[in-house]
Amino acid sequence: MAESLASIFSTEKDKVNCSSYFKLGACRHGDRCSGLHNKPTFSQTIVLLNIYRNLHNSSPSAGGLHGAVSDAEMQQHYDEFFKEVFTEMEEKYGEVEEMNVCDNAGDHLAGNVYVKFRREEDAEKAVMDLNNRWFNRQPIRAELSPVTDFREACCRQYEMGECTQGGFCNLMHLKPISRELRRELYVRRRRSGSGSGEGRSGSRDGGPGSCPRRWTGA
Repeated sequence: MAESLASIFSTEKDKVNCSSYFKLGACRHGDRCSGLHNKPTFSQTIVLLNIYRNLHNSSPSAGGLHGAVSDAEMQQHYDEFFKEVFTEMEEKYGEVEEMNVCDNAGDHLAGNVYVKFRREEDAEKAVMDLNNRWFNRQPIRAELSPVTDFREACCRQYEMGECTQGGFCNLMHLKPISRELRRELYVRRRRSGSGSGEGRSGSRDGGPGSCPRRWTGA
């Protein structure tokens, strides 16, 4: 009996627990969901809710900034954001194994940043601290997330440019960073055998790719 229940836990056959929340750490129905959202008490992964703002969606006009911002400018803006958050997480809380940013339009996924730390203790410390901080003049909402395998949560069709659901797809549309930034944040660090130190950020004191400091609080 126990094995049977375990096999259907948070799947479509589970009539008690929300499979969407278990897979994505988010649910489009929110508090109105008929399933239980079992929030983890420990996890390597945290989520910063709705913290990323896509430039195409940030204009007060209905059309956003799509016509005014080139693809190259969009990528630079995103890379600067990603680098700033990644660097802050590692320098203040601990080694980051993986970081992913949702480019979905649905409220439950839009702008969510998932940070998977190497150690659960670092994730717990980050959540406690980040909920007392602000980013870009907005209070941060952070919580532990059940997501540890992003291959199960992401939309493969989006990665191939074929998702017919657009921004309102209920799987993660993970926005990619440039190859240059990936090499800087991950490859060089791993070659050096260190999760911190030189070769990772380089943006705190200006120079190419630098960005303004937007963190306030603890």
